[in-house]
Amino acid sequence: MLKLTGAARKIPRRVAPRDDIGLGAVPLSELLPGTLGMLILKTLTLGAMHGYGIAQHLQQLSQDVLQVEEGSLYPALQRMQLKGWVSSEWGQTPTKRRARYYKLTPLGKKQLVQEVADFDRLLVAIQRIMGTA
Repeated sequence: MLKLTGAARKIPRRVAPRDDIGLGAVPLSELLPGTLGMLILKTLTLGAMHGYGIAQHLQQLSQDVLQVEEGSLYPALQRMQLKGWVSSEWGQTPTKRRARYYKLTPLGKKQLVQEVADFDRLLVAIQRIMGTA
């Protein structure tokens, strides 16, 4: 039987303690949304884009491996806007349609650096596991 003492007792059951690579255990349901956020932030480093443009960019660069659906993209953009990572304003597309254009904020640039560092640590951890399998 494992007995937890001190701070370890206060850890919720769904979340594991931090490991030696510095990345806290992430529930599977949080992994993909976090990755989508990182990819959106990276895409917006190219400049302001509307949602469809972001989705198209990700799909094209990934050679159709990543297909972002509206049901995932727009809630992620809204969350990032609430956190101050992106800003938005209405504009006109090249086809003369009205669309909301999203732009990376300075806070979003800092967040992207953190997201990439966390993702890199996750990849290292996965590579360690796969190397021993």
